[in-house]
Amino acid sequence: MVKIFRYECKRLLWNKFFFGILAVTLFYGWQVLTGASILGVSHTAPFSPWTFGDYLSRLLPLLWIGVLFFLTFFTSGAERRAAVLTAATPVRPWQYALARLGAALTGTVLQSLAVLLLSAVFYARMFRWYSWGNLFLPAAISLIPALVFALGSGWLLGRLRPWLIYLWMPLPFLLQLLPLPELLSLWNGRFFSQYPLSLGTLDPAFSLPGGMCLVQSGLLAAGVVLLTAALHRHSPGE
Repeated sequence: MVKIFRYECKRLLWNKFFFGILAVTLFYGWQVLTGASILGVSHTAPFSPWTFGDYLSRLLPLLWIGVLFFLTFFTSGAERRAAVLTAATPVRPWQYALARLGAALTGTVLQSLAVLLLSAVFYARMFRWYSWGNLFLPAAISLIPALVFALGSGWLLGRLRPWLIYLWMPLPFLLQLLPLPELLSLWNGRFFSQYPLSLGTLDPAFSLPGGMCLVQSGLLAAGVVLLTAALHRHSPGE
């Protein structure tokens, strides 16, 4: 199975798409950092968790699209036709699915790390600031639930109809146009810019409403359930 995992990683990561979406994401990320984050959001410091969370929320739609594009490698028509060949091998279907999931997770993690490294370079270069531990919580709450859910929901949709993945890609962009309630405001990017203003102090300590923690935990759990179901119920290419 290790060989399958390596092959799938090479197929996903060593191609023009991966380098293209990574270049676009990093370019846009640098524009956000130098154009918006450098000023701070809602009267907070440029390196505060609030400003950092705002930076991540702006890049989340591109990361979401990157995750779903990884899944198109496994749900395309050509991949379904290749299932006839893979089904004849001694490797069990769930092992193929697990290897491919691992490759998609690897690509997702690499994209996310690139975005985080870009911000680290920015903060070190502009402010000589290195207290990265303060930024762990906004990074975890912003990226992990959303991207795991993207993997799980995208995998399910791709199994149903490959073209559904492409319809699912614009979701974060559409949500940014909607006046979502506060508990869902991580999805339209307004939480990090509006919630600190409601706390009544300048540059307040980072905190999350309890309801938002439940929503994000539920989203993460839903993504894990969908991925687990995919591993147990489907062989690759079906």
